[in-house]
Amino acid sequence: MTGEKTPLTLIGLGPMGRGMVAKFLEHGHPVTVWNRTASRADELVAKGAVRAETAAAAVGANRLVLLSLTDYAAMYEILDGTPLAGRVVVNLSSDTPEETVRAAAWLAERGAELITGGVMVPAPLIGTESAYVFYSGPREVLEPYEPTLSVIGRPEYVGAEHSLAQLFYQAQLDAFLTGLAGILHAFALVGTAGVPARDFVRYLADNVDSLGLYLDETVRHLDEGNHPGDEANVLMMGATARHVVGASEAGGIDAELPRAVQSLYDRAIAAGHGRESWTSLIEVIRKR
Repeated sequence: MTGEKTPLTLIGLGPMGRGMVAKFLEHGHPVTVWNRTASRADELVAKGAVRAETAAAAVGANRLVLLSLTDYAAMYEILDGTPLAGRVVVNLSSDTPEETVRAAAWLAERGAELITGGVMVPAPLIGTESAYVFYSGPREVLEPYEPTLSVIGRPEYVGAEHSLAQLFYQAQLDAFLTGLAGILHAFALVGTAGVPARDFVRYLADNVDSLGLYLDETVRHLDEGNHPGDEANVLMMGATARHVVGASEAGGIDAELPRAVQSLYDRAIAAGHGRESWTSLIEVIRKR
């Protein structure tokens, strides 16, 4: 069961699920599929997948069962009442870290093992060199299936606690979604003067690319718990945050996002971090 031809079941055929099945088939894995809307499997069946008539039949077909669903609630809806004993369920759905702990207990009561997963690329990039997937749960349960799972992306094992993969996944999305919102807000801000996005994009791209330059110093400050403010201190950065809010309000665009950022700086100053580096905002965030 550890070779490249390991058979598996995949339940949930949205864009991500279909992309994963296609990759497994390309690599010669026998794949059984099930989806509430059965027609979503048509193209995959034409490529060699086996369509199960029921979720129970899909689970019964293989020991390795992958879930690509909207959330963990969908798992309970689909698998409740289905015999699960002896199955390894790799749930690649998104939810809270706490929900994965509940799910692990629910599956254990039914004789199954949970491996939590978080896929860190969109569907078109599944199986490419840039694809990787966070996993957590019992190492000995995951290990035999790592060669199979590597088909969809590089396995990144982050620990035995079931919540960890989902925590890493959500933390990545935290930065990603906030960053995307900031990018749109910046385009909207210059747009208040009639500047088209295409005329601003090269400057914004340079800004986004430069963020990586701050990571090493940021990590050092966070891990050492020391925030020297010789250059970009909270008082200075907080003033800038207020200016962004003011520019947004004057331009008539939504200012909730920059107000949230300004609030972090205001509270950091109130807590006595004004002369420290902007990285001291972490103390406000942690105590929130």
